[in-house]
Amino acid sequence: MKLGFLLGSTILLTLPAAAVAQAPTDPQITAIVVAANNTDIDAGKLALKHATNKDVRAFAQQMVTDHSAVNAAATKLVTKLHVTPEANATSKELTAGGVAARAKLTAAPKAGFDKAYIDNEVAYHQAVIDAIDKTLIPSAQNAELKTLLVQSRPAFVAHLDHAKQIQASLQ
Repeated sequence: MKLGFLLGSTILLTLPAAAVAQAPTDPQITAIVVAANNTDIDAGKLALKHATNKDVRAFAQQMVTDHSAVNAAATKLVTKLHVTPEANATSKELTAGGVAARAKLTAAPKAGFDKAYIDNEVAYHQAVIDAIDKTLIPSAQNAELKTLLVQSRPAFVAHLDHAKQIQASLQ
């Protein structure tokens, strides 16, 4: 399995097979969740500064709002459970991949920014859904953490569907 962060045809982030072979612990899962949400929040904020298409701007605002809400719920849960998120290879790669993706988006020609951002969002949300389904939910040991992941999944699917609709309109 790969957790890919794509911009065009360039893979910016890949979840190593070794990381998948060893199931992440709950503290590692929480760090992955926070890193994944922060990555999309930061990309959304960048899009709010550079996007010109009203649908792309609205989508970017939705990403900032929705992913901030998931992070708030995750923070509340880990505080309640007395779990400290544990940085790991995956959470660090998500963060580094987000920085690299934003750098590529920033360098994109102004006329191509909206499409580049939406293409990235389609690939990113698909990769996150795959990670939720194949790694995070099956690995979560705490029932409340697993519930948070399960309850958050439909939002990621809705984001993916919305991004695909915008992507089709930008073709």
